[in-house]
Amino acid sequence: MFYEIFAKLQRKSQISLLKQHPNVFFKEIKLGNNNYFILHDHLKKISIGDSVSFRNFVHILVQKNASLELGNNFFMNNFCSINCLDHISIGDNTLFGENVKLYDHNHTYQTSPEYKLFPSDFTTAPIKIGKNCWLGSNVTVLKGVTIGDNCIIGAGCCIYKDVPANTRVVNKQELIFKEQ
Repeated sequence: MFYEIFAKLQRKSQISLLKQHPNVFFKEIKLGNNNYFILHDHLKKISIGDSVSFRNFVHILVQKNASLELGNNFFMNNFCSINCLDHISIGDNTLFGENVKLYDHNHTYQTSPEYKLFPSDFTTAPIKIGKNCWLGSNVTVLKGVTIGDNCIIGAGCCIYKDVPANTRVVNKQELIFKEQ
């Protein structure tokens, strides 16, 4: 019973966070348990369509000057995350399986004269996912990718280049069986 009360309070808190931000626009969303929205005070815009549903343990980060657009009837399953430093748009009637990750940025690095990572500097490029798409469990979409309308991205794929409309992408893994 305590967990149910806590979950209800947490959902109300996250809805309140969204409603209070001047650049967040939505009508009706469904939130599961333990969802977290981390919103920069100076984000450009978040637009959430009608009948959007987030299952449990969803994490959404939108940073300064970034924008996120979620179409109508969008569904995000358990343990998904969106990390938006530039621009991410997702079309109507698109659904995500569990643990889908979107990153519209990479850490900046150099390889010469010596290898060096810059933990607080990023390169960015927008992500666009069309309408009527299904991203299976454990899919990762990286910066600069456009996925056309009516696409199915199979479980476990890492999408690092554009996917044309009306395409199925599968993660071809060879299962090797050896007799003992």
